[in-house]
Amino acid sequence: MKKDFYEILGVPRNADEATIKKAYRKKAIEFHPDKNPGNKEAEEQFKLAAEAYEVLSDPQKRAKYDQYGHQAFEGGGFGGGNMNMDDIFSQFGDIFGSAFGGGFGGFGGGGGQQRRVKGSNLRIKVRLTLEEIANGVEKKIKVKRKVQAPGVRYKTCGTCNGQGQVMRVTNTILGRMQSASTCPTCGGAGQILENRPANADAQGMIVNDETVSIKIPAGVVDGMQLKVSNKGNDAPGNGIPGDLLVAIEEVEHETLKREGENLHLDLYISFAEAALGVSKDIEAVNGKVRIKLEEGIQSGKILRLKGKGVPNINGYGNGDLLVHVNVWTPKTLTKEQRIFFEKALTDENFIPHPEKSEKSFFEKVKDMFS
Repeated sequence: MKKDFYEILGVPRNADEATIKKAYRKKAIEFHPDKNPGNKEAEEQFKLAAEAYEVLSDPQKRAKYDQYGHQAFEGGGFGGGNMNMDDIFSQFGDIFGSAFGGGFGGFGGGGGQQRRVKGSNLRIKVRLTLEEIANGVEKKIKVKRKVQAPGVRYKTCGTCNGQGQVMRVTNTILGRMQSASTCPTCGGAGQILENRPANADAQGMIVNDETVSIKIPAGVVDGMQLKVSNKGNDAPGNGIPGDLLVAIEEVEHETLKREGENLHLDLYISFAEAALGVSKDIEAVNGKVRIKLEEGIQSGKILRLKGKGVPNINGYGNGDLLVHVNVWTPKTLTKEQRIFFEKALTDENFIPHPEKSEKSFFEKVKDMFS
């Protein structure tokens, strides 16, 4: 099981943004590849710290992680983490770079290697039915991605020598100060176009339609965002692709209402069915389910069908289906029916005699939310 992000950074769950950033910087410096050359264990700890910081430093991602755990970002090929070294140095290098001689560049920080930029992310929205959410689904979605044009060639930027940043030294009353800024020639890519095909843009990119297969795990919720790595826009030169961010939109079901992992169904029955008892086929999220209503069932009765709800996204089993029984009162009566009910007004058997064990409406509501 994956280690808790708060535990990885060594911070409490109520830690503020500054505390989280400080803790990540400490971990990043401790396990930095330049400080631990060839140490695979340190490299893994370095990646784990970056994954934790990526989620906990973003308020929206952090809120989802607090509610759903790792499954809020991982499942069927998605990940809030699973970062590689280029991801980490591209996104967070400025946080710990100064501890390694400026630290700009790609894997290896100040080691002089070429910077690898990351392409921009793409965002799409996927509409899912309740049945798809309950069972998990694989969707094939057509997206428009920027990719490098066939025949395009790049060369190392002469201004920054492929680093993507240029260093400036200024004299101050405190002494000589060194600072880094994005290279004005290549825009931080470290490379510039050497040959651009006629149909390519200024960065040597073209737009292609691509069908992406997305595996969506069971139990996702409306508004959740999943990530498909490397399916965003390509980056120029030797850069790495961005990610495809998938926002989940839940389509409202006609009869079933969702409340977390539980489902609610309003079942309407007639006076006759309530008095005599009856078996009913009701709609559950995975097909029809037969239930038996006992004789004399009362309106407001709630039947709980264990495990007939939506799966928990963290794999903790299924929720329940709660069937709310409503005895339907006819709005019009025939002459014969009216005579029958008029006689029933004084019939002892039709006069309400609730048992002490019968819960009131407010008690039932209280039970439902407890």
